[in-house]
Amino acid sequence: MKVNPSSCLCPVLLCLCFLERGYEASHYGQAKVISRSHNATHNHTETEVHHRPKRGWIWNQFFVLEEHIGPDAQYVGKLHSNSDKGDGSVRYILSGEGAGSIFIINEVTGDIHATKSLDREKKSHYVLHAQAIDRNNNKPLEPESEFIIKVQDINDNAPKFPDGPFVTSVPEMSEVGTSVFQVTATDADDPTYGNSARVVYSVLHGQPYFSVDPKTGIIRTALADMDREAREHYSVVIQAKDMAGQVGGLSGSTTVNITLTDINDNPPKFPQKNYQVFVPESAQVGKPVGKIKANDEDIGINAEIKYSILNPEGAGMFSISTDKDTREGVITLRKPLNYEKKKQYSLHIAAENTHPDPRFSYLGSFKDDATLKITVGDVDEPPVFSMDYYIMEVYENAKVGTEVGAVTARDPDSKNSPVRYFIERREDKEVYFDIESISGVIRTTQLLDREDTPWHNITVMATEEDNPSLQSHVPITVQVLDVNDNPPKISTEDEIIICESTRAGQVIQTITAVDKDDFANGKGFSFSFPGGVPANPNFTIKDNEDSTANIIARRRRFHRLTQELYELPVVVWDDGEPVLSSTSTLTLRVCSCQRGTRLKICQGEAFLSSAGLSTGALIAILLCVLILLAIVILFITLRRSKKEPLIISEEDIRENVVTYDDEGGGEEDTEAFDIIALRNPAAAEELKFRRDVRPECIRPWSSRRPARGRLSPSSLDIDEEMDVREFIKQRVGEADQDTSVPPYDSLQTYAYEGQGSPAGSISSLGSAGVHSELDYNSLDDWGPKFEKIAELYGEEVETASESTEKAESEKQT
Repeated sequence: MKVNPSSCLCPVLLCLCFLERGYEASHYGQAKVISRSHNATHNHTETEVHHRPKRGWIWNQFFVLEEHIGPDAQYVGKLHSNSDKGDGSVRYILSGEGAGSIFIINEVTGDIHATKSLDREKKSHYVLHAQAIDRNNNKPLEPESEFIIKVQDINDNAPKFPDGPFVTSVPEMSEVGTSVFQVTATDADDPTYGNSARVVYSVLHGQPYFSVDPKTGIIRTALADMDREAREHYSVVIQAKDMAGQVGGLSGSTTVNITLTDINDNPPKFPQKNYQVFVPESAQVGKPVGKIKANDEDIGINAEIKYSILNPEGAGMFSISTDKDTREGVITLRKPLNYEKKKQYSLHIAAENTHPDPRFSYLGSFKDDATLKITVGDVDEPPVFSMDYYIMEVYENAKVGTEVGAVTARDPDSKNSPVRYFIERREDKEVYFDIESISGVIRTTQLLDREDTPWHNITVMATEEDNPSLQSHVPITVQVLDVNDNPPKISTEDEIIICESTRAGQVIQTITAVDKDDFANGKGFSFSFPGGVPANPNFTIKDNEDSTANIIARRRRFHRLTQELYELPVVVWDDGEPVLSSTSTLTLRVCSCQRGTRLKICQGEAFLSSAGLSTGALIAILLCVLILLAIVILFITLRRSKKEPLIISEEDIRENVVTYDDEGGGEEDTEAFDIIALRNPAAAEELKFRRDVRPECIRPWSSRRPARGRLSPSSLDIDEEMDVREFIKQRVGEADQDTSVPPYDSLQTYAYEGQGSPAGSISSLGSAGVHSELDYNSLDDWGPKFEKIAELYGEEVETASESTEKAESEKQT
């Protein structure tokens, strides 16, 4: 593309075009002139001459001014190709940023116009693409090429201070040129083009106190010895102007608020040199009695003041301290005032800064002083006791009305009024003392017991007779002195253990005594047996002469079963005045002490300790016992579950219960055991039958229950020569092999008394075979109680008679 001179419509554009061409000729590469040719590349000549290749179409870098406000579109430039013969066969196409909206092109001539006003601060350049196309076949005549349209800056933005206004400070009395603050303005214009963004600073308001550097914006002090106490705040207006401050440049301003900070350049000063204050003599010690203040124009720590009293007389009676809030000197009373002794005090008070600045030492001492006169006022004061507290003594058991001591008080005023005394009473305490109101003598009102209350605390009040409202108090402590009024007692109350193995001369126990009296009346004790009592054969007592005594055994071997307890009376007396004594009875217990230990513990009491078993061992033993018990129960249960039934039957007899329960019936029961079996084995064989079934033939014997036939010894031929031992063995064997017995174990007992005793047998077993000549029919007349006996003996007589008759008939046969 070629840019024609005629395309520059105004002087500015003309100038730009001229500069553009000159720049193009001098430096290839920045303002490009691009030509492209359809011909082949030219051959280089032998001489070193550089030829620029021709291009088919040429254009330059375009510029357009920002903020165009004309009615017509702003002309930007022209595109032209060498292929364009001017016949309209070439169509120019524009694409890229803003193409069609901001920038338009004439497709025939290639002229480019800007349709909108542009702002460089928003967008500084646009990148577009141009192409030449043949209208006949819509084929590109040249490849698409890129070019740039730059927005030319104008001074349309004023400098700004984005962070203003500003607040800063500088110490007072600073030297000229002291840096205070730096301001910086920003300009949105192009800093690389012209002076649109070149800013200079100046002070619009704030002179002659401060100045500003035109280039850096640093604010400095311009006046020496600026005093904060004279003026503390300054408002400085700083202006920033572009175009290097030339006429027509744009400007902006900001405010910098500067505060002078305080330094200690002022000493404290009292407003006046003399002060007076009135203080009554009743003022309390430690309480404030007056205030004084020195002024300091400084602030903060620079105004902190320390007060002091310079003269010793004033410092001895008063002290002064600083109130941190008000910075006043508070005067406090150190000792009580007495109008009668001194009526006026003069205090020399000094005030000085606690943080002086050495730079201002040339101004002199940062201290000031004043005089304070204190006048003591006379006040009607309460009585004053001669002592701050009293300690008195009195013996216990003293008679009621005994004098304990006396207190004295006086009126400190000049009129010296009479004083009256009283004891303060408390409802919860018993009254032991009284005081005489005029003399102040204290006396007892009750008997005192040191062992009950060794100390008594009372308070005595003194008042003026003329003005009872004025009162003063004093504490009094009364100590009750001891007298020997309590006999000593043996301290032990437990039983004394005597081992059975105690030897003669062995010390059984060491005893001591206690005494409620003071050690002065009971510091030593003596021990002995009561007088007029026979000597004790078992024990003796030995006084160790150190307030202890040993009980010693006089014999060996005490036996608990013979005598377990011994009572031993012992007399103990003190060495007080008068001597007091008491008798105590000691209990001595005989025990079988454990061997190998020093502790005397009875065997029964020391069972657990002698076993030497711990709690864990006892628990383990208990668990073992429980496990064994569980095993035994399980074994018994298994044995019972495996037991077979007594009677084997095809029928289900699980609900049948067979019970064997024979109770002895005395003389009537002859079925339980028959002794004849021992004497006549042959007869026993005939009588043998099963015990688990009912016998087929039972011979009636009594009317109450069935019984087996009873054989009389006289009716059987008993072989007295038979060996009973062999007979028993035979019976044991038969019992082991007998299958008719029940399936459980049974016990059969055989006993034989023997014969040949001259006294005979007293058993009634053989009485059945002996005929009695007694008549038992008379028993029927004895009444219902003997009915059973008569019935039994009647049947027995009938059975015996039948047996005799049968035997006689057999002999006759």
